[in-house]
Amino acid sequence: MNHKEAGAERKLQLAELENLRLKAYDNSRRYKKKMKAVHDKLIKRREFRPRELVLLYNSRLRLMPGKLRSRWEGPYRVEKAEPYGVFHLRHPSSSKFIKVNGHRLKLYHGEKMKDHKELEIFLLEGPPTEAELA
Repeated sequence: MNHKEAGAERKLQLAELENLRLKAYDNSRRYKKKMKAVHDKLIKRREFRPRELVLLYNSRLRLMPGKLRSRWEGPYRVEKAEPYGVFHLRHPSSSKFIKVNGHRLKLYHGEKMKDHKELEIFLLEGPPTEAELA
């Protein structure tokens, strides 16, 4: 093989390599687009109205290590909702406002339990004895 043929062969190999690289970039772009669509479909939109009670997730809680310690603090009262999921919270015992992302919040249901007066109580007793059955 002479130098001209070797040069032409090398140019052909480089062109093929460039073509494979462009295909890999295209496949990567398509994969990322599909994964973004799947991820965005699974995101839950958090909607809270003012005066609702919510719990705040504290991801930096490191004071007391333990698996069973709850990372949810609160309840806090929603004072204001801004666009793009930003909420202003106020703790009932303080007048200071906290600005947080809505993904760190969940609805607090404890207050609703106190409002309902229709609470049914069942007292559990042991099985009846033979004297009670007779």
